[in-house]
Amino acid sequence: MRKVWIAPLCLVGLAFLTGCSDGMRAQTARAIDSVAEIDQENMAEMMLAVSDPREAVTYFTNASAANPDRIMFRRGLARSLMRAGNAEASVPVWREVVAHPEALPDDRVELAEAYIRSNNWAEAEAALNAVPPTFETYNRYRLEAMVADSRQQWDRADSFYEIASGLTAEPAGVLNNWGYSKLTRGDHRGAERLFAEALSHDPDLFTAKNNLVLARAAQRRYELPLVQMTQIERAELLHTMALVAIRQGDTRTGRGLLEDAIATHPQHFEAAATALAALR
Repeated sequence: MRKVWIAPLCLVGLAFLTGCSDGMRAQTARAIDSVAEIDQENMAEMMLAVSDPREAVTYFTNASAANPDRIMFRRGLARSLMRAGNAEASVPVWREVVAHPEALPDDRVELAEAYIRSNNWAEAEAALNAVPPTFETYNRYRLEAMVADSRQQWDRADSFYEIASGLTAEPAGVLNNWGYSKLTRGDHRGAERLFAEALSHDPDLFTAKNNLVLARAAQRRYELPLVQMTQIERAELLHTMALVAIRQGDTRTGRGLLEDAIATHPQHFEAAATALAALR
């Protein structure tokens, strides 16, 4: 009797083990796929963070061809092209990303930036208008301010610059842009204040130092501001100030500033020497 019921029991046990084996294989395959996907994401992030832009473009071009449905690789290719200074080539790639079912609002913002870098302001404005109003980020408002600047909508630009500067822990860049906007409008004092504020956040931002000198010189204030600067930077800022003075008809002051720039620079200052020779 025992042999009669033991055989079916063994068959049931064998079927159960076979089912477990199939389930384990499927689970293992899913785990391997998950690990491979994580590895791909990590590799993509690493290529964007530390790789040479040209190497990243090659990597993401090949990855996109091998995985045409993965938005991650198309997005990586578009960003790599931007990093490589080829914004115009990134535009069609960004359009593909935006058209993807998994596209994010930030993709439209980056498309708008690509348009701006390609000097296509109307398309940039259209791309930003397509971003949901609830999507509020530093980059979105920074670009909104730049578009408003291009249309000379000064109040709108000021509003966007102010919002953008409040949405980042590193506002020096956007404050510098805002100051330059004020400078182009002829608001030299407002520009000076913003450049100084930018330098309070990033004392090494030379663009803001140079713009600060431009704003002061435009008011015929021909002394260097009390900001941190190297000897080479001091010479370059004196040169900038000299050129503004000469353009404004203050030739004698400009000549003296050029002489100071040449004397201050630790090497031969070709640009200042050429300007001084032309002035003489």
